[in-house]
Amino acid sequence: MLGTDFRIGSPNWLDLGSPDTDAAAAFYGAVFGWSFASAGPEAGGYGFFQADGKTVAALGPLTEEGAKSAWMVHFMAKDAQATAQAVKDGGGKIRTEPMDVMGEGWLTQATDPQGAEFAVWQPGKTAGLERASEENSLVWAELHVPDPVAATEFYNGVFGWRSEEMQAPGMTYRVLSTKDGDQKQASFGGVAPMGDGAGGGGVERPRWVPYFHVADVDATVSAAQGAGGSVIMPAADVPDVGRIAWVADPFGAVFALLKPSARM
Repeated sequence: MLGTDFRIGSPNWLDLGSPDTDAAAAFYGAVFGWSFASAGPEAGGYGFFQADGKTVAALGPLTEEGAKSAWMVHFMAKDAQATAQAVKDGGGKIRTEPMDVMGEGWLTQATDPQGAEFAVWQPGKTAGLERASEENSLVWAELHVPDPVAATEFYNGVFGWRSEEMQAPGMTYRVLSTKDGDQKQASFGGVAPMGDGAGGGGVERPRWVPYFHVADVDATVSAAQGAGGSVIMPAADVPDVGRIAWVADPFGAVFALLKPSARM
């Protein structure tokens, strides 16, 4: 499961690009109880979602031309430059070349060969998120693409990820783990065929989707609807995984909710 002892390839940062950061902060505050702390005037409106004083995600205005509101999962790199080259070598694209973010770390944004966007974070003063796998924080990262096998090969080439196949209703699900450590304990996410699995018909394009651990999926769905969000996949129980739902915020950014089962 996800933690904050980051390894190469671990999800170590998560942020939301939104056309209205004030409204987005209010929405996620109503859903998860998060507070929002600005990173300062030099950060261009960027800031941090916090729970109990610990950073669980970040929020900023949309910066890329034509960009739509979405959550962006970042993965840890030891060398952002070398990782960017590995993305290119594997057939992916670099949307923003590696850049130093005020000494906090090095950031690059990329798109995999099937069109799913992600980012790479090389830690500097900021290692990454301060809370994960606890209630109201990131617990899982899931990739939905047309060709899961090709996606697994691409990310293995970039980050050295391992994968393990699991049979789920109507599909093969691939559980992802970092290259180091016990494979089960190092798992952090999965790959599913686009249009199947948890996302159902709501997944209409390749993307990474963050899952947040919540105590009560149904109550959180209701809170999201009450704050102006919409339901993509109603709450449902998945054997050996837990109770899951998919929702979108008022600006269309998709995320998932999970109350993990004891077996996960």
